This record gives sequence, structure tokens and C-alpha cells, in this order.
Amino acid sequence: MPRQARLDAPGTLHHVMIRGIEKAKIVDDRKDRQTFVEYMGKIAQESDTKIYAFALMTNHAHLLLKSGKTGISTFMRRFLTRYAMAYNRRHNRHGYLFQNRYKSIICEEDTYFMELVRYIHLNPLRAKLVHSLNELDKYPWCGHSAIMGDQNYEWIGGNYVLKWFGNEKDEALKAYREYLGKGIPEGARVDLVGGSLVRALGRWGDVSTKRIKKVKKIRDERILGSETFTNRVLREAEVKVKHQLPQKQLKVELHDVVEKICKKENASISELRSGSRRGKLPGVRLKIAIRLTGEYGISLAEIARQLGITLSAVSKMLSRHESSLST
Repeated sequence: MPRQARLDAPGTLHHVMIRGIEKAKIVDDRKDRQTFVEYMGKIAQESDTKIYAFALMTNHAHLLLKSGKTGISTFMRRFLTRYAMAYNRRHNRHGYLFQNRYKSIICEEDTYFMELVRYIHLNPLRAKLVHSLNELDKYPWCGHSAIMGDQNYEWIGGNYVLKWFGNEKDEALKAYREYLGKGIPEGARVDLVGGSLVRALGRWGDVSTKRIKKVKKIRDERILGSETFTNRVLREAEVKVKHQLPQKQLKVELHDVVEKICKKENASISELRSGSRRGKLPGVRLKIAIRLTGEYGISLAEIARQLGITLSAVSKMLSRHESSLST
């Protein structure tokens, strides 16, 4: 059975970057920001995703998180889909809100955790959304204010962050804030948004192939870490690729899933792909979509093709299902 397209495992540390489509806004006002933060925290708790730092800007956002048992892909899909639907409803708009897929970088924790927390939490100050560290202490759309005690975001791993700065909370808090202050003159850190290994290489299979051919100085923006860490991630990538199904076999398996569920529900594939919403067809589509995302990690676009409906319809269907599970 194929693995998720992203290299991930429970407990993997990721620096995640989310951008609005064509650099457009992802939040317009305080209500949007509240909704964004509320959904992020709620779904993080539901999926056991640990969030240690975040900064919500106007047209993008940064997160530092450890994936939970369902992986980063499930968390991000649920979060971004639910927020985008709420934003579109509120502003009476249609279409995509976010730019392509979010960018996620696998990070070596021992080396980069503190630097990433600082880099992310200083984003509002660098962007002049606030004008001093004192203002940042109370800025609600950044994880720093929760660590400083101004915001009550229970899902922020503030205690874990502070443990990097000392054993006593008061001393750790002081050391943490001083550490942030020392980072202000550094400005933007391009080295923290693309790491030691090249996104242009594409799939993990391409990375592995290059490594097997002993191409020197492979770089990939999806990894931030030492050479040892990088090599370990690449070895895991090679193992992952070995477990992936060939494209032809995958198509056969997808067809079998659709066929078996249709047969069990007494519906034909032609009816399923007709676009009709009569009778049991919406329920059959939902069962297939859940199976294909949960077990095969298939993209929403491919699921839409399998079901004969639009990508937007698949997204809304899965979002409604996930909302029903959390209520």
C-alpha cells in the first residue's frame, strides 16, 4: 500500500509556510484571524499535532509543528479546507484561497528548534505589524503572546519551548525573551525557509535516484539539517519509494476500490460518475473518498476524477464529514 506523498512520521518536526493564491490576502480582519487561529488550534488538538510557534500575517502564515498520529497531510488538509470554506462563505467568494500546496520543511530539532521559534515569532515585527518587542508580547496572532502569557492558547506547546531555555519557568521566560530580542537585527533568514537538501528535483523517487547515481551536493528545500540528518532522511525516502506502488498498479487498485464499494452499495460506476445526487450516490461517493484519502493518500483532484464530480465538491464533502466527526 502506498505511503503519503510527503515524507512524514508521527513526531516529525516541520516548518510549514502557507501563502495566499497570487499573494492575495488570507485574512481581511480580526474575525478572519480569530477563525484561522481557532480552527488551527481545534484541529491540532483533535489530531494530536503539536504546535510550538506560529505567526499569522496578512497573505501568509508560518507554523512550527510536530505531526501527530495521522501525519501532517491530514492535519493541513482538514485545517486549510475548513478555514478556506469559512472564509469564502463570509466574503461571498469562490475558488482557491491558498497558493498550490503549502510548503513544509523537515527540520533537525536539536540544531534548529530554537532558531525556528525565534524566526517565526519575529515575523510580525519584521513586517512592521508591530513596532517593538513589547507590542509583540501582546500581539494575539502569533504564538509568542501565548508563551508570554497574554493569550490563552492551550494548544500551544509553550512549556516545551521554555524547557529549551531553562528549568525554572520565570528564568526560562526571561532567557527566551532575551533570545528573541537578539534575533531582531538579523532580519530575514533565508537559510531557515529552505534547507540543506532542491525542490526542483520533484518526487522523493527523483531525490533517491540522484543519490544512487552519486550526484554530489544534492540540495532539497524540504530538509533543514546536518549532513548526517540529511542522509538519514534520504535513506528513509528510499525505503518509502520501495513501498510505493507503480502507477499502473495504483490505477488498478483505485478502480478495484471504486468497483467494490459500488457493488456493495448496489450502484453502478456509470451512475457514480454521472454527477447525479439522487438517492444513495452522495453517500457512496463519500465512502470512496474517505477510503482513497485515508488508505491511499490520493489527491483530491484524482478523487474528483474517480467520482465524476468537481474538486470543490470533493473538498466540501470531506470537510462536512470531518466537521460532523468533531461535533
